[in-house]
Amino acid sequence: MARGSLQRTHGPPLPASLLEEAARANAYAGAARSLATLRAYNSDWALFTAFCDARGLDPLPASPAAAATFAAHEADRGINPRTIMRRISAIGHFHRQAGAVVPGAQPGGARLTEVLAGIRRTHGKPKQRKAPAAAKVIAAMLGSIAGDDRRSRRDRAILALGMAAALRRSELAALQVADVALVPQGLDLAIRRSKTDQEGKGAVIAVPEGLRLRPKALLLDWLSAAAIDDGPLFRRLTRAGAVTGDPMSDRAVARLVKRAAADAGYDPALFGGHSLRAGFLTEAAANGATIFKMQDVSRHKSVQVLSDYVRAAERYEDHAGAGFL
Repeated sequence: MARGSLQRTHGPPLPASLLEEAARANAYAGAARSLATLRAYNSDWALFTAFCDARGLDPLPASPAAAATFAAHEADRGINPRTIMRRISAIGHFHRQAGAVVPGAQPGGARLTEVLAGIRRTHGKPKQRKAPAAAKVIAAMLGSIAGDDRRSRRDRAILALGMAAALRRSELAALQVADVALVPQGLDLAIRRSKTDQEGKGAVIAVPEGLRLRPKALLLDWLSAAAIDDGPLFRRLTRAGAVTGDPMSDRAVARLVKRAAADAGYDPALFGGHSLRAGFLTEAAANGATIFKMQDVSRHKSVQVLSDYVRAAERYEDHAGAGFL
């Protein structure tokens, strides 16, 4: 029986009301992880169960040896070690959901730990960041979208607002019309939940009117064309350009960035959904913004990531070798 499920050793069946309450508890447990993480876990679990089925192994409960062999198999296929670690986490997640002991906590689990460490040591490589869509790049992307149809207006608004507010693609996809407040200086943008705010404490980002990218004007242009005043801010459109009630997906946002990069003459392989967020931070650092002002927009919990952007922007200023090279 799954972990957290109700059961009685004797007596009548559980009442329907109690079962409904238990179902609500399970729903809250499921909400502990983002939809993107759960989607990735489901994909990882499908790969693991297929691997076990092909070899006559039990996927649930899986032995430490089975999980370690799967990890080695993935490493030999050239899968990134970070992805392999996530897949092992997914295996643990499904074991916990079923009330089973995760492979790493079973007798012999140290072997799995050693295999994972060996994979990281052998195949580990620096994380490849997507190229930032800084001001010049985002301007070229916006210029490549020349139409006045709804899709063009929506896409320009997404690119401009995503960069101006240093948004993640999931945050762009989750925005509601009610999250936007017009103020004389620009926009107040409410971010109700994010990757680093899973509990939904929320934050409000100030987005200036802008003289070059003009995020406020482009957003208002989209809202006028879409004729929407509530619900998802950025909607999925039909092939004919009709506005639906469904929000765009975060994957659609990433595809838009790649397509706009290609149309602007850049290598689309270098760009992705994170390019908008990285573009703001890169440009802010290059223009002398302090880490704390950058943090006001990006909402990073730690300034370490932001300091990397600043150091990159200032790496030739007051260089240690300037006096003798």
